[in-house]
Formats: sequence, C-alpha cells, structure tokens
Amino acid sequence: MTVLHEKRKYTYEDYCQLPEKVRAEVLDGELLMSPSPFRKHQEISREIEFRLCQWVETHPLGKVYNAPFDVVLSQYDIVQPDLLYISNERRSILTEANVQGAPDFVIEILSSGDKKRDTIKKKGIYEKYGVKEYWIVDPDTETISVFILEGEAFQEKGIYKRGQVIESFLLPGFTLVLEDVFKSDE
Repeated sequence: MTVLHEKRKYTYEDYCQLPEKVRAEVLDGELLMSPSPFRKHQEISREIEFRLCQWVETHPLGKVYNAPFDVVLSQYDIVQPDLLYISNERRSILTEANVQGAPDFVIEILSSGDKKRDTIKKKGIYEKYGVKEYWIVDPDTETISVFILEGEAFQEKGIYKRGQVIESFLLPGFTLVLEDVFKSDE
C-alpha cells in the first residue's frame, strides 16, 4: 500500500480522476493505493463469494458484489471491500457506477503488507457509517474475525479458525466452513 504524501484531503471527485487500472481507496481524505491481491487472497475471496452467492440464490434477500466496486460512504471515504452484501430493503443505495452508502455486510481479506488498514482504519469507517456485520479474513493465521454493529459500535463476536463453522448474525442460515475457505494447495 502506498500513501500519496501530498498534504490535502482527497475527495470522490479526485478519486474519479485516477486512471482506471489504479487500485485505490480514499479513507478520511487520504488516498491509499495498493497492488493487486496475491493468489491466496483471490482464492479465499472466490471461495467465500461462491458460498455467499449460493446462499443468496436460495434466499433472494439481497445482492452480493466483489471488488473492484466502489462504495461511496462520504465525499472523503471511498472503499472497495473484497465482498459486500446489500439487502433488498436497501437496494436504493445501488447505482450503475457504485454503492452510495454503507452495505449491510462487508468482508475484507487482509494483505500481508497492510493489515492495519482493514483492522483499524476501515473497521472504524465501517462502524461510523453503519455496516451491520464485518468479517476480517486473515490468510496468514487462517482466521476470520466477526464484528456486529450494536448501537454505534462494533462488538467482536468471535475469531474463528480451521475446523470451525461461522454462522452469519445478519443472514440467517448462512454458514461458512473454514476448512473450505482455507484449502491447502493441492
């Protein structure tokens, strides 16, 4: 992740001027760039997305999207979660170009070089704007931390590891077997 050191707050308008191939987010006005995710990150993302989409297919209560898809939380907060879910009741926040507001459920998969971005900065931003459920997937430790918005603050509901099953608090009946997520190279 590279931070551009120009001393100013970046806005959504500035963000839109970036070349399309640049992977970037704006967090509290700070423009952060990062390289493409590694293979393990992509494999984990695909496994979770596949299972989440299967659940949505049998429970058509919302939509699932994956990165890159801009989520505009404010003029100074533009993120691209690895995976996001928006309930049918909140579909009005979807536009052709982006999401205008907080998704119901966000999943971020950590990259080795920038864990603080997802575990501290983005977690605080998601909390501030009202994401109801937030999962942080750590490929290195093969764990998933689950946070639920209670009032105005996230409460950690558990850290799950291989051999365990997570059940979403927001999506009744959506379970994830961590053995499936953290498959070994074969």
